[in-house]
Amino acid sequence: MSSVNNDIIYLKDYLPPAFLIQTVNLEFDLSPHETRVRSTITFTRNQERNAGLPLELHGNELKLISVEIDGQPLSESQYQITAEQLIIPDVPDQFVLKTDVQIDPANNTSLEGLYRSNTMFCTQCEAEGFRKITYYPDRPDVMAAFTTTVIADKTEYPVLLSNGNPVKKGELDNNRHFVVWQDPFDKPAYLFALVAGDLQVVKDTFTTMSGREVALEIWVEPENITKCDHAMASLKAAMKWDEEVYGREYDLDIYMIVAVNDFNMGAMENKGLNIFNSSCVLARPDTATDGAFQRIEGVVAHEYFHNWSGNRVTCRDWFQLSLKEGFTVYRDQCFSADMNDEAVKRIEDVAMLRTAQFAEDAGPTAHPVRPDHFIEISNFYTLTIYEKGSEIVRMIANLLGPDLFRKGSDLYFERHDGQAVTVEDFIGAMADASGIDFSQFMRWYSQSGTPELTVSGHYDAAAQQYTLTIKQQTPVTKDQPEKLPLHIPVKVGLLNGAGADMPLTLSAGEASGAQGDHDRVLHLREAEQVFVFENIDEEPVPSLLRGFSAPVKLDFGYTQAQLLHLMRHDSDGFNRWDAGQRLAITALKAMVTQFEAGQIPKLDSALTEAYKGLFESGLNPAILAEMLMLPGEAYLAEQFDIVPVDAIHACRNIARKTLAETLNAELEQTVAANQLTGEYRPLAEDIAKRRLKNICQSYLMTLEADAVVERSWQQFSTADNMTDQHAALTALVHSKQDEKAKAALESFEQQWKDDALVMDQWFQVQASRPHPDALARVKALMEHPAFSLKNPNKVRSLISVYCNQNRVNFHSIDGLSYQFLADVVLELDGMNPQIASRLITPLTRWQKMDAKRQQLMQAELQRIAAADLSKDLFEVVQKALP
Repeated sequence: MSSVNNDIIYLKDYLPPAFLIQTVNLEFDLSPHETRVRSTITFTRNQERNAGLPLELHGNELKLISVEIDGQPLSESQYQITAEQLIIPDVPDQFVLKTDVQIDPANNTSLEGLYRSNTMFCTQCEAEGFRKITYYPDRPDVMAAFTTTVIADKTEYPVLLSNGNPVKKGELDNNRHFVVWQDPFDKPAYLFALVAGDLQVVKDTFTTMSGREVALEIWVEPENITKCDHAMASLKAAMKWDEEVYGREYDLDIYMIVAVNDFNMGAMENKGLNIFNSSCVLARPDTATDGAFQRIEGVVAHEYFHNWSGNRVTCRDWFQLSLKEGFTVYRDQCFSADMNDEAVKRIEDVAMLRTAQFAEDAGPTAHPVRPDHFIEISNFYTLTIYEKGSEIVRMIANLLGPDLFRKGSDLYFERHDGQAVTVEDFIGAMADASGIDFSQFMRWYSQSGTPELTVSGHYDAAAQQYTLTIKQQTPVTKDQPEKLPLHIPVKVGLLNGAGADMPLTLSAGEASGAQGDHDRVLHLREAEQVFVFENIDEEPVPSLLRGFSAPVKLDFGYTQAQLLHLMRHDSDGFNRWDAGQRLAITALKAMVTQFEAGQIPKLDSALTEAYKGLFESGLNPAILAEMLMLPGEAYLAEQFDIVPVDAIHACRNIARKTLAETLNAELEQTVAANQLTGEYRPLAEDIAKRRLKNICQSYLMTLEADAVVERSWQQFSTADNMTDQHAALTALVHSKQDEKAKAALESFEQQWKDDALVMDQWFQVQASRPHPDALARVKALMEHPAFSLKNPNKVRSLISVYCNQNRVNFHSIDGLSYQFLADVVLELDGMNPQIASRLITPLTRWQKMDAKRQQLMQAELQRIAAADLSKDLFEVVQKALP
């Protein structure tokens, strides 16, 4: 078992820091293996804590050269060093501490603290990486003003960056130089950043609403200088949007982004110096897909928005992580919705939430949006914290309406600017701005699991009343046996026979919105509540949970006719799509039943007719593309108590082929009608047409007709953009056309072998290939020169894609893929514990598998548990074991 410190940290044990910091001066003398970090820190004893407490500083993998207080060197008898701390028992109430430490960035494979990516120095300090740089109270409620001096060889590292504004630079002996950076805003250590390397820059400016000019810079390695335009345009759009929607203006003279190839996360919002995974900043039409362009737009905005929701107002402790992440995800989702198609953006976000976060809620690692304990905080950078946290903020916005929500956010930023705060502070601002009582709503932060709503409707023709009865319950989770009713906003509309929204007058039940509106937000607070609508002159079809107004599962018992009615007429784009998904799930589940009974599965013709109607509905291409997509295998798996892996895969393939056969003419016509000419544009209208065309072509490829295969080959060979080339490559590789697939893969590799990010796409296409040789192919690709287990992007593109997206092969009954994943996780844990603990997730979802697979998965978890593990992996495995 693990030999590291696996003590549990509890929210209830929070105490303010024993010492506060006024100023921090850091000096970095950079060297790949022997970087020296000299810190000068002014400490003051915190009057909120007991007098006489020792100074306890965090430190990890540091070689202490010297330590002194107020200019006096300390002997070894005056301090104590452990694996994770420097403890000085006797210190005055106010003093200056100087330490000199040595670190080894080149061998820091954890990618936390200061490390090397190619020939570049860079940092990642969230959540607790700063303790790998120097001794410090590495906690978010210790905030201070930083001045950072960076010294390095001028030839190898001509660019030296850190937080804030550059205030001084100069030359030193031996071809060395320095730059001094000063950050005027107090910040916690997790927001510290440093980058040094041979980089090139793309520059621009932004004029704020008060007339200040801000310098914008994106720093990249020289070969990537042509891939920054989209990120820069996205940054300027985000700055403008945040001013217009939230009234938030940028506060420094300079805003910098650096693209880094080796990075555990997507990006990091360090004050004034955002460090990005290169996949989230670099894009050019021929190298990045539409999805990558949109992801970059969203991630750039997310990190910029953190300047207020995370930096100017930060977290008191890591239990409050969703305070900054949930709020900022909500903000970036709204931004992307405004930049693109609002309904499509909502569909994409909810599809991911339902597939992945709901599974997390139902699994052994389920936890509340604000956990009450952890061993390793890195394990709580989860979909629950980010995505469900965002849904909580969205519910608040639904309950308040746009004007009061803006008033609440203004109050929050003004009241807590420069502070490290809690969820209660955020909710308090919303309550004070609106007058709404959020005491029950707070349970969303403390209860884990996905609530389930059971809804029934009754129409009384004589009284012209329509009654909705809504029951709520949250299933028991491993971490919480008891659940209490939540305050849930349920946005509803009622459609008449012609498909029009009916005016809603509520006579019973609390709701937001004015009487007569076409939709209302019902306030569900009890285990069961009744809502009565008046003046309903015909039996309506209810449109429930419009816009997915709460992260819940909904059971209404819709008839097929009702779902078809919603699919054709609902004015809410999300619910229109959702009705189609419900129809498809019903049809696919019926096919699974036939398959398991030994029958040949047949697709319900009602679904075929419904899809046929989509082509005649006049829907815009963006919505039509989403509505033509069958539910994915992972989401279908969530519809079963015991997952029939093979049946789901087989039946979904049969359904796709049936739709292709029946709707051949419509699909062909749509492919032809959505061919674009002219220069590539990453604009919503063009993205929608390319996506619709490629989805229709992927359906047609299931028929393996020579003409269709040739069209995919021609698209692959002649495409002037990566979206079309990648779509055609996927269609060929995932088909039965082995010779064409091989030729396409070889051609793609030859074309893009020198572009690491494009080669990640090459790995992904093969890892997700649903053919029986998939595991052997993945193992072979691990030996490819472009693959490295030390690079998180490579691990995600090959191994994570295989284990999470190639479900029929990963869950092969021989258990070899489980063994493979366990082997990789154990090897990775010694290099990069964060990536290892995230990669293991598919093995932790054993509860919904059949007995044989459960046994095989648990055996691999037991094998991992017997090893000497990091805190990260130890915590996840212990939770996952029965």
